[in-house]
Amino acid sequence: MNQPVYIAHKTNVGYCNDDCQYQTIKEHLEGTAALCASYAKCFGAEDAGKLCGLMHDIGKYSEGFQKRIWENGPKVDHASAGAIECWGKRQAYAAMCVMGHHGGLMNVGVRDDMADSDTFCGRLKRYQNHKKYDYSKWKDEIDLPSKMPPAPNVKNYCEEMFFTRMLYSCLVDADFLDTASFMGEPREIITANWDELNRRLDEYTRNWYPPKNELNAIRCKILDTCKVCGEEDRDSLFTLTVPTGGGKTVSSLAFALRHARRKGKDRIIYVIPYTAIIEQTAEVFREILGEDVVLEHHSGIAYDDGEDGNLDDRQKQLKYASENWDMPIIVTTAVHFFESLFSNKPSRCRKLHNIANSVVIFDEAQMLPIPCLCPCVYAISELTRAYNVTAVLCTATQPALDPLFEKYLKKTPREICPPELRRGDIFKRVTFRKSGKLTQAELAEELNRQRQVLCIVNSREAAQDMYGHLAEEGRFHLSTLMPPAERQKQLAVIRERLAAGEPCRVISTSLVEAGVDLDFPTVYRESAGLDSILQAAGRCNRNGKNPRKESMVTVFKAEWKTPTMLNTAIDSCDYVWSGTSDPSDEQVIRRYFEELLFLKGDEAKDAQRIMNMMKNRTLPFADIAKTFRMIDSSAVTVYIPTEESRPLIEQCRSGLINRTLMRKLGRFGVTIYPNKLKDLVTAGDVEALGGDVYVLMNEEMYNEQTGLSMKVEQGKAFFC
Repeated sequence: MNQPVYIAHKTNVGYCNDDCQYQTIKEHLEGTAALCASYAKCFGAEDAGKLCGLMHDIGKYSEGFQKRIWENGPKVDHASAGAIECWGKRQAYAAMCVMGHHGGLMNVGVRDDMADSDTFCGRLKRYQNHKKYDYSKWKDEIDLPSKMPPAPNVKNYCEEMFFTRMLYSCLVDADFLDTASFMGEPREIITANWDELNRRLDEYTRNWYPPKNELNAIRCKILDTCKVCGEEDRDSLFTLTVPTGGGKTVSSLAFALRHARRKGKDRIIYVIPYTAIIEQTAEVFREILGEDVVLEHHSGIAYDDGEDGNLDDRQKQLKYASENWDMPIIVTTAVHFFESLFSNKPSRCRKLHNIANSVVIFDEAQMLPIPCLCPCVYAISELTRAYNVTAVLCTATQPALDPLFEKYLKKTPREICPPELRRGDIFKRVTFRKSGKLTQAELAEELNRQRQVLCIVNSREAAQDMYGHLAEEGRFHLSTLMPPAERQKQLAVIRERLAAGEPCRVISTSLVEAGVDLDFPTVYRESAGLDSILQAAGRCNRNGKNPRKESMVTVFKAEWKTPTMLNTAIDSCDYVWSGTSDPSDEQVIRRYFEELLFLKGDEAKDAQRIMNMMKNRTLPFADIAKTFRMIDSSAVTVYIPTEESRPLIEQCRSGLINRTLMRKLGRFGVTIYPNKLKDLVTAGDVEALGGDVYVLMNEEMYNEQTGLSMKVEQGKAFFC
């Protein structure tokens, strides 16, 4: 083998030839080390980052790896070598990161693990037992620092795991970007110009002044308060409690922009519960700040849609930014944000270091799921404690998380909006009433008497059933049994009819409650938690056009069975509402959340036992990544044939299933539980295309108005 140098990458495939362009291992290690150190600097781990970068690929100095890259030889483990060297120098964090920089962070295990154990310690032993891996030539080219990095300031296993993930993020992103640069795909870095972005926001809100009525005057005061607070130096954990209609989205952005400029932050990240709200919020931000600085990142959007596989510059920029969040303004889902923070995979973890030194706004914070509450609050606490993050929990109904922040952070959030700006009658645009139990016929009669009305129920099956009892003219149904693309079409028609004063009666599940911009004169809400009821009320007289007494929010008990999972929330709501006529009072809301969390108990706030796993000395990175889920991971997606989706489904049938295709197809998917899927498959209504891709075959099971039917005709398939 004619080997002039030790190389890490080359641009051609197969055997080497005269046209081969290559990157030496030394060039790659030093380039990666410089990037990794720069990323880790903001949380005090610059030296550890440099060490990770220098050591991650020293295994490529082995004869086996050079034979692979020059002569297309067999695969070689090149990650364990650097891990062994780091481990021997008592750099455990670097060792874990280097070992997993391709396959993911492993369960660390214990020193007594056998060589066949699927742990970090087991893999170390396996590699050490193979004498054929001689990578010692690295010492001829790589100079390590004379003094090893000091141990990070971590006091327990939880902090140790968090630090390791953040350092790992720096390494995998630096490794990827240095390689991409050599391969001729350098990434353009978009640095935030906070002066310019603040100017754009000020220009956008200029016509708010002078305010034209009392409501606008309060909105302006809230906006001004957020700007002033953003300019202050102190504090890194805030709440922003703004009643519905108070301009929460723009005011929170104003705080974030001022604070980012004042504190030298790298980016602003908005964490939002639902994709429907994300699309709406991202559009507002693009309108205010411009399309060049906003990245909308969630499962329902794809940035690699160029014709014939060719991406224009804008598409490339967004695609690259979606990989590591290297953009000034990020709008993403709570699921993606938190599941990335507890992941162990390179693709998910690449972005984590770009969360550091950011302003993170948690919109609709009351929707953090109770089963994940402890790990989520811990993650927010740790980001603010050690990673220079300023966090804001933003909502109209704060979820009483002070005890958890006190537990994990030894401090509680500071409220941005003073009480005098969020109390009083100005934001009280509706009147609440309890109607008691209504039969289906009684509820239908009341709804049909209204010209425009929204009724929110607790289950998808109830929504479909009630839809059939509404007067046909101007009736609509909204639930997740309709694909996202179809829901968006329905919402557009609903808004048009509301604006035109035409008959519009909507039966919906809770998906319309959080941030969906709808304004009905009357709202009905099936009994639920107080936060859900108040969010539903936010869809009534939203713009304050009608008198409060005429804007009625009716809470009723249904004759159908309530989902068991809601019983505790309903009981808590009934308890705190019984002593007041105004359930929207802040003190009532706080008592509700305190009662709810008390009744749920401590174990319910960490149903997956993530915090217990994090306290384990074996540092089970892989187990935690597999276990932590913000939503039920057992649900399955069935794709619905429509005019737009049929070509995509046909590509799946032909075997062309890839990530890009599935992202596009996601807009036409309906999520159901495995027992329902089994019934549909058995009945011949759904076909499995392989790779967990399921397509509706019996199109009679789908209705454009009500979505996918859950009423499966059992036994039908046996008589076809």
